Amino acid sequence: MAWVEKLRIEDLRVLRRVEIELGPGLNVFFGSNAQGKTSVLEAIALLARGRSFRTDDLATLIRHGMTRTLASAEAEGGPGRAILAVELTSDGRRFARDGRVVPFREYNGHIEAAVYGTERLKVIHGGMRERRLWIDRSASALSATYRKLAASYEKAVQQRNASLQQRSRDLSAWDEAVLDFGADLRLARSEYAEKLNRALETGYRPNAELYAVASASAPGSDKESLKRAFRLELTRSRGAELQAGRTLSGPHRDAVVLTIDGEDAARFASAGQSRSLLLALTLATLAVHEAETHEPAIALLDDLDSELDESRAAGVCEAVARRGQALVTTAHPAWARSVAGCGRLFSVEDGNIEAA
Repeated sequence: MAWVEKLRIEDLRVLRRVEIELGPGLNVFFGSNAQGKTSVLEAIALLARGRSFRTDDLATLIRHGMTRTLASAEAEGGPGRAILAVELTSDGRRFARDGRVVPFREYNGHIEAAVYGTERLKVIHGGMRERRLWIDRSASALSATYRKLAASYEKAVQQRNASLQQRSRDLSAWDEAVLDFGADLRLARSEYAEKLNRALETGYRPNAELYAVASASAPGSDKESLKRAFRLELTRSRGAELQAGRTLSGPHRDAVVLTIDGEDAARFASAGQSRSLLLALTLATLAVHEAETHEPAIALLDDLDSELDESRAAGVCEAVARRGQALVTTAHPAWARSVAGCGRLFSVEDGNIEAA
């Protein structure tokens, strides 16, 4: 089972120096707002994926007046036990594994995490790019092949854009590269969406709502048909692309639509429906990861009981804790104590954390 045991945090937002031992099941952090609860989850996300789920500006994670942030932990994962560390400075990120500084490609993949929190609601109501990033990052965390494919497609698009801007003779060669990688990426994205949909059908569904993920490629499509369709797109947009100097169609521009009972959630979902859909997607991501890797990812659930009634929130906690490690935050000490039988409690106050 993948989980983080001994966690150390230095100068991450309001957290100064924190050292705690987490359990393999449920770990609940309670305290008033702005005390550092969510920052603990953010540290785990840094260790898992090298980035924050709250912001793309990693410099903002460094505590005011300090020059760096450090998150490190003893972690158990698929490859075995390791000491993981991520350091953030004004110059960027540095990754270490068992005391040795390594590039991200060697660091990545030891543990994985899925996040639920209000900051993630941009996946539901933000621009289409947010949904593309969400599905690609989730699929990339599950599959190194997907991750390499997405990177290869992005590089091919960059090279094709340069050829479009320069009207180079090698444009046709980059056409073929973009077509090949793009068809593969559309197919892989569609397959991952279908895995999520199967998990959503049997997963968290308040009021019996039906949640689904739709990508640009229809289920059951094959690479050659996708490649032919993509080639037609490029042919039709060639004039506009030469004028714009960039690739105007492909997986990097495709729609990823999240639906509730067949309706586009970005357009029609209420605040409550959006939160329920986000939680359902988080739990589906966890289910797919476990089914594919036979190892659970870490669940990071921020302010879970503020969005769900107490009994439903407790039920979600118990379910995720049975599958693996879960870190949950709450502003309500009484609710935290009500689920204490499932795991460990931690009190968070003014950047300090103590076992409760």
